[in-house]
Parts: sequence; C-alpha cells; structure tokens
Amino acid sequence: MPTEVEQKTGTTSNNGNVTPLEARTVPSERALTIWRSADAVCFDVDCTITVNDGLDLLAEFMGVKEEVEALTNKAMDGTMSLTRSLEERLNLINCSPDDIRRFIKAYPPQSRLAPGIKELINALQKRGVAVYLISGGFRELLLPIAAHLGIPKDRVFANRMHWQWDDETGMPTKLVGFDTSEPTARNQGKPEAIARIRENNPYNTVVMIGDGITDLEAVQTSGGADLFIGSGVVVEREAVVAEAEWYVYDYKALVSALSRYKVAVLGSGAWACAAVRMIAQNTSQDDPEDEFDDDVRMWVHQGGELVDTINSTHENPAYFPGIPLGPNVIATGNLAEAVADADLLVFCAPHQYIRGICKQLMGKVKPGAAAISLTKGMRVTPEGPELISQIVRRTLGVDCSVLMGGNIAEDVGREQLSEAVIGYYNLEHAQRFKKLFRRPYFRVTLLPDPVGAELCGTLKNIVALGVGMVDGMGMGPNSKAAVIRQGLLEMRDFCQALYPSVRDDTFLECCGVGDLVATCIGGRHRRVAEAWTRSAIESAVAGEGNGAGRSWAELEKELLQGQKLQGVLTSNEVQQILRTRGWESKYPLFTTINRIVNGHLPPHLVVDYLPRCYPRHMS
Repeated sequence: MPTEVEQKTGTTSNNGNVTPLEARTVPSERALTIWRSADAVCFDVDCTITVNDGLDLLAEFMGVKEEVEALTNKAMDGTMSLTRSLEERLNLINCSPDDIRRFIKAYPPQSRLAPGIKELINALQKRGVAVYLISGGFRELLLPIAAHLGIPKDRVFANRMHWQWDDETGMPTKLVGFDTSEPTARNQGKPEAIARIRENNPYNTVVMIGDGITDLEAVQTSGGADLFIGSGVVVEREAVVAEAEWYVYDYKALVSALSRYKVAVLGSGAWACAAVRMIAQNTSQDDPEDEFDDDVRMWVHQGGELVDTINSTHENPAYFPGIPLGPNVIATGNLAEAVADADLLVFCAPHQYIRGICKQLMGKVKPGAAAISLTKGMRVTPEGPELISQIVRRTLGVDCSVLMGGNIAEDVGREQLSEAVIGYYNLEHAQRFKKLFRRPYFRVTLLPDPVGAELCGTLKNIVALGVGMVDGMGMGPNSKAAVIRQGLLEMRDFCQALYPSVRDDTFLECCGVGDLVATCIGGRHRRVAEAWTRSAIESAVAGEGNGAGRSWAELEKELLQGQKLQGVLTSNEVQQILRTRGWESKYPLFTTINRIVNGHLPPHLVVDYLPRCYPRHMS
C-alpha cells in the first residue's frame, strides 16, 4: 500500500509502483499573477473550508451516515448529478428545524474548520479581497460558518431547504425538499454563481478554490473564474489533482504566495533608525496576516562604509549607536535601488533635502505606492508655504500621510512608552501604516487632520529653541512654562490662519502639545539652543567680539554629530511668511526667537516677547 505521502503525490499502478500524479503544487507564473491580483476569491465549503461534508455530518447526527456518504462521493467524482444526489440525501436525512438547531450546537463552526483556512481568509480580507462561499450545501448549515469567518450573508451562494409549515403555529416542521432554482443545486452551477457575482460587482479577477469536480467546473465555462486552485488539505480527488492548474495541500502555501507590501525607508538619521527598527520588528515578527515583506530597505545617503557597517552589524554607529536595527534591515546607498518595487515609502530625511530626493525619484516609484512623511519642516515658495507631504504628493503623484508625535528617537529605540498620530487623507493607507508602526511601546492613533498634525511637528522646533534659550540663561520652570504656553497658542493661530480647516483638538493630541513638551524637555533643538545661549552670554561677559559666541552650524556639528538642526531653518521660513503677510506683530514669540537666532536681539529678550513690549525691540 502506498504511504499517506505517496497518496498525496502519486497513484499506484498495477505493479504496485507509485507513479506521479499531475499535481502542480508549484504555481505557474500565470497562476501566481492571477492569485496576487485577485479581486474576489470564491471557496467551496465542504471538505475545503471544513474538514467534513455538512450533509454527511448531519446524516451522521441523524443516524444515516453511510448511505448519505456514498451519495456524496458519487456527486464529487461526477458519477451522479448534483441535483439527484441532493434530493436523495435529503430524503434519507429527513430532519426538522429543531434537528438543525441541535446539530449546529453540537458542531459549532470553529470545530469544523480545516487547518489554516481562517488564517487564509483573514489574510485575504485584510488585503481588501472579497471572499465568497459557493457551495452545493445548504444555507441553513453554512451561515453560521460564514458568520464565524466574517463573510456577509449576501456573499454566500448555497441551496435553500424547503419546509412544510404548520397552519396553526406558522412554524416550519418537516423537510420536504430544496429550492432547485439556485445555481448551486445543479452541475455547472458554480460558474453560473460566479457569473452572477461578476455581473453585480466590478471584479477584474476571480479565483475559485475547492476540492471537488464541481469546483473545477468554475474555470471550464465562459464567465466563470479566472483560476481554479485545487485543495487537497482535507481530501484528495484524482480527477481534480489531474486538472487543477495549481494544487495545494496546505493553505499556508496560498498565504505565502500572496503579494506583500515592500517597505523602503528614506533616511538614516536617529529618527529614521528608530522608525526602521519598529517597522522591521513588525514585518518579521508581528505580521499575523503576513501583509508585509520581511525585508526593509533603508536608504543611507552617505553610502559606502556606513552601508557596509549597517548590513554587517545591523546597527548604525553614526546616528543610533548601541541599538540594533534588525537583521532584516537592508541598507543601500542607491536611492533608486531602495525604492525599487516598494509599495510603502517612509520619508525621514531633513526637510531641506526632501524636494531634491523626490526629484531624483520621479519615474522610479511603483504605480499605486503610498507614502508617509516623518519629516518635520516646510518649504517656502513665492506662492506660499509647501508642506513636506505636499512636496511628496505633487512631485511623485502618490498619497502621503504624516506620522507625528512627541518622540525622542533614542527613547523609542530603548522601547520606552511613546505615541504618535498618523494624519491622513486616505484611510486605507493610514490603517496600513498604523500596522507598520505600532508596537507595544509605540501607540499609534489615526487623525483626519494631516495638515494640522504636520504643521504642529514643524512649528514646535521653533518653540524648543526658545525654551533652550531660557535654559541657557539659567531660568526656571515658570519661564519655560510661559514660553511653551505662548508657543502653543502661536502654533495654533499660525496653522489656522494658513489652513482654516485645521482642527482645535489636533493641538491636544500627541502631535501637538505632546510633541511640544517632549521636544522642549529632551529634544536636540532645546539642547543646542541652550549651548548657543551660554556661549553668547560667556562671549558677551568676556567682551569678545560682538558677543555672538559660537555659531549654530558649529554647535550643530559638535553636538549632533552629523544630524541636522532644522529649527533654525524652519524659524527663518516661518518668519518669511509672517513678514510677507504682515503678521509679525501677531506672533511675538516666533518673531522674537527668529530675531535672536539671527543676532538682531540678545538671548535674554526671549522672555520679553509680549506685544506691549514689542515696539521697544522691534523698531
């Protein structure tokens, strides 16, 4: 006798030798392409989704198992018409509605599912693929299974039992047959059901999965499925094995063959490294629907030795020392190579470089890709301000969300509690990015105010410069609190003056007050501004030169070790907008900080920003 493995891979000849079946367990390129592009997948139920035939199990429950099972096999191997098989099986079973209810209680849906089927259907649904059940069984037995799998009733095609109704009680009492008008009541019914599905829905590609000969019919008729995948997970039928273009014995094979979103991170600074670390954890470890490709590409603009170091040690010693990024992070110095075939683009480079990066990427981004920006800043043009997400969207023609929050990169890398919002235009893309970033230590919520979220992340760096100046002068928490409060007010007013649709509650989110507080307590802008202020004071006391002290560029190089201090540039960009529109007096803190940054006012005047004091210092 052949072994179980031989039964799944071959047939036995007259001399007892095992000869190969035509089981195509490796999909052709055509089959794989159709599977990955499917808009809808239709499943047979008995012995495909479940480990048994529903009517056979009901027959066993009613004590007529063997007689009904024999009729089922005749229908599946094509030696008896489906209609006749159904009629004879129902006559033998002869159940009542109470019998059906007791049967479902005795055999709940979760107890009947084939191994891996729930994971497969979940993976399809998470990708937006419509899932249908098309069965020669009966709705009365199938609807609990559909509900358990999250499949709507209107996506279930099955037969309906006919009942004799009691005139006095108005209740069904006796089974008297079934509705033969349903397409699933006869041979060639499954392609007819699929044709109806196509007629009512704009699906380009439909796949049928099943174990029996009636499932195979789905691709043998015009208007049916584009691909049939035979299932041997529960039972193997030789006629199906021989004809199926693709045959599987484990549903994991289908999950593994689904398309996965490839991710590219553009940037390699501290925040980019913290982000790529979270992404790499999610794509390789915590991806229950297997939606993402394990490998994450990271563009490192320096290239060369740093790329080699990251790929060999899985750390970035230049900007994120001592914290592993993950073995599935693949660094490259080639920008086009980083984004090749990427479905999800994560921008996390200094804001002054984003436009140039996008120009290099024109024509190289995969059609249908989506982007998210972690970059804080803006570009000022003669036409007005342009946000980073707007640059990405306009230059590359892709949707671009933003991720903003009170996040110091090193703390995120150490897996300390942090949170962020994703500001979005496209909810589906935002939900996908949420799965990509959220971790037990990194909470992510969705916010339908991408402009407000992004501007908060941009403007808070100006306020942090002011708080750093307060620290540099040795002032206490009262002064810092006053500067932070005024900064938050000016952030809100500036955002809503430029974009009236920005919501008030956005400023109470982690992208607003949360990010502002984190940056003013522990961010690099506060730290460099404190050092700059101390240097200016020391220089003034010593009577050296004009008392300017060390330059921003010098301190940026010394303290940030290659990272960029974007707040000074952002302050100048915002001030250009204020000056052009005649708004300087309406934003006294922003204006005071900018004039200090550029050497027009001494640092101690950062706390003397109130409008009543303004004419003294701004004349």
